[in-house]
Amino acid sequence: MAKGKFTRTKPHVNVGTIGHVDHGKTTLTAAIATVLSAKFGGEAKAYDQIDAAPEEKARGITINTAHVEYETANRHYAHVDCPGHADYVKNMITGAAQMDGAILVCSAADGPMPQTRE
Repeated sequence: MAKGKFTRTKPHVNVGTIGHVDHGKTTLTAAIATVLSAKFGGEAKAYDQIDAAPEEKARGITINTAHVEYETANRHYAHVDCPGHADYVKNMITGAAQMDGAILVCSAADGPMPQTRE
């Protein structure tokens, strides 16, 4: 069964979360999606739905970029949750190439770390 034709009615913005491993990028992505879905409708994505691959769940880290969509009254957002581990910088760069803007996440407890700068 074919889906209906998608019509874009709002400006589209690609944003993402970047930063060091375990500084809260996926947690922030899930929180943004949850708050905006409650306010404007849509489907919230829980933390464990964003890092859904078995290896990501087993290791507790983001390996591949994850995509979450949400919207506000004025814009539609495609949010890229990027990995922060040094071994997956290539995946982060691939995700960042699609972004119009980014949110740099830095733990207040740890401060800037190597992947924060990279």
